[in-house]
Amino acid sequence: MRLRDVMTKNPITVESESLLLDARKVMKEHNFRRLPVVDKGKLVGIVTNEDLFYASPSPATSLSIWDMNYLISKVTVKEVMTENVVTVTEDTPIEQAALIMAKQKIGCLPVMRDNVLVGIITETDLLIILPELLAVNQSGIRATFLVKEEPGQLAKVTRVIADRGGNFISFVQFAGDNIENRLVTIKVGGLSLEAVQDCLDPTVVKMIDIRNN
Repeated sequence: MRLRDVMTKNPITVESESLLLDARKVMKEHNFRRLPVVDKGKLVGIVTNEDLFYASPSPATSLSIWDMNYLISKVTVKEVMTENVVTVTEDTPIEQAALIMAKQKIGCLPVMRDNVLVGIITETDLLIILPELLAVNQSGIRATFLVKEEPGQLAKVTRVIADRGGNFISFVQFAGDNIENRLVTIKVGGLSLEAVQDCLDPTVVKMIDIRNN
């Protein structure tokens, strides 16, 4: 799955010379936590809720409420935005985008096409996709287990399930607890829990969990 399939297209943006109060209003109206900053069609930064928070005067300040409001009313997005934004293209695989966000510790990625902003992907988007990958809304037998990290091991699992008449609803794999194994989560239809377990027991290293789901 590529970002073009899941990103928010044509995201709302602000200009760097926009007032911070205007950016805050846009975020509040649309329930956003961040806004790309675009000047003359070029992405120049991103502004987040955290930027707005840290730009506000401290409650311990000696300034009067009128002074504070005056100062805040003059602050522009450019003064608080994050520059040098990490971006991706619309053809980036979704798992690569998730890895970038995790490594960079950022909550979103602007999506570009030929240096033009065409979308945005956020951590919320990734959380929405996860249940789809695991087929949460479809009934079946959900099993999580470890298999050896060897060629042909996953083929054995799929073959034994298929030979018994099972239908794979979802199939997701992760790194195991060491380099010698791999963690796999499947959801299977057309078989009972007992039948799925009977298929897997001779094949897997360890059954972690199996249930009707």
